[in-house]
Amino acid sequence: MAEKNKNDETLSDMNYVSQDVRILAIETSCDETAAAVVKNGREILSDVIYTQIALHTCYGGVVPEIASRKHIEKINQVIEEALEQAKITLQDITAIAVTYGPGLVGALLVGVSAAKAISFATGIPLVGVHHISGHISANYIEYKELKPPFVCLVASGGHSHLVIVKDYGTYEMIGRTRDDAAGEAFDKVARAIGLGYPGGPKIDKISKEGNPEAISFPRAKVAENEYDFSFSGLKSAVLNYLNSCQMKGISYCQADVAASFQKAVVDVLVEHSLHAVKEFGYDKFAIAGGVASNSYLRNAFEEECAKKNIRFFHPSSRLCTDNAAMIGAAGYYEYIKGVRHGYDLNAVPNLLL
Repeated sequence: MAEKNKNDETLSDMNYVSQDVRILAIETSCDETAAAVVKNGREILSDVIYTQIALHTCYGGVVPEIASRKHIEKINQVIEEALEQAKITLQDITAIAVTYGPGLVGALLVGVSAAKAISFATGIPLVGVHHISGHISANYIEYKELKPPFVCLVASGGHSHLVIVKDYGTYEMIGRTRDDAAGEAFDKVARAIGLGYPGGPKIDKISKEGNPEAISFPRAKVAENEYDFSFSGLKSAVLNYLNSCQMKGISYCQADVAASFQKAVVDVLVEHSLHAVKEFGYDKFAIAGGVASNSYLRNAFEEECAKKNIRFFHPSSRLCTDNAAMIGAAGYYEYIKGVRHGYDLNAVPNLLL
């Protein structure tokens, strides 16, 4: 457990470099093929995303084999477009940053292979980036004034992490999901009530028409760690409610179920996160990841942070979803710390933060 001190020593105020650093970043961890050029970790020169949502919607979720094949088809095109939009060539690039985990192994391998090929052909240094570090670093793009240390909640389809950002690229995990991630629970509940995939945006939208107090769903706590999350019980409670209505021949309001479920998730995320901010003595809090684009979650955090005099940071919706700009931001701070990877860099689907 981290020492509860808001004055942790960091290197965040150091002037690392005397000239501009342009990072060509590549992200292919799941179903977005993305490339971007980022200057000095904070300025986006280009940000290109090819999304595969339409391809996977009919399957109710991402099909890894289809995702990998589509990445292969699109990766060169996306990289070329990113360089063109930035109005630069590879000769102007300082380093290449690429997501090498966690994620779908086949999808990751496409991005890693492309980055290694470019590095080998040009001699440009190669920097592997952790996907979650990228999500956290999206806040640096959105908020030029933000510097570590602070607490960050990363909530997405595959992750629910509560971390202390001690310095750029230096993290201490204090809480994580024990089962379903928040975004995964959104997708499963959305499918159960007939909204389809992707679940998060659809539940966010329909919940505005529902009553979040209509149904009392459980808020789970983990006895061993007060900062851990568990959403499988909540998901099961929603399914049991739906099955009960069906067996009794009772109709239910789709919007009320969505709103009540969403409130149960948000209540837990807000309570655990702000408890950590208080207990560890920080005054800055950030969110990241796909679930961080949820409007109800943002509003809840804004309200509670204002009450507690905590500065609240959240990326724009585009930077919450998987994108390469965030990888460029994270890659910049790795590069200036001297991190370099060889051509033996491999995809690590279960890479730990």
